[in-house]
Amino acid sequence: MSVTKENNFTERETDRIISMAWEDRTTFEAIEYQFGLTEKEVIKFMKEQMHPRNWRKWRARVQGRKTKHEKLRDNDEVQRFKSDRQRQITGNRISKKKY
Repeated sequence: MSVTKENNFTERETDRIISMAWEDRTTFEAIEYQFGLTEKEVIKFMKEQMHPRNWRKWRARVQGRKTKHEKLRDNDEVQRFKSDRQRQITGNRISKKKY
């Protein structure tokens, strides 16, 4: 059975998982924490969602990449930046911020 049908993700959640998987600094552990998908399930999910040529590009990009695995990272290597205009995310909900 497909990962998408098993988990019944909304279109917005599907888009977010794909964008997180493409991001260099977002780990598979972060995706698992937020959406409950293991690394193998993310790989299967991406294969289901993407055109085969794009999936091969993504797979080649993330395979063996240190930044996609929390345990392989050097903690000093990853520097986080957060804009003060960025909305706060609390448990998958984006809180409204007045500007």
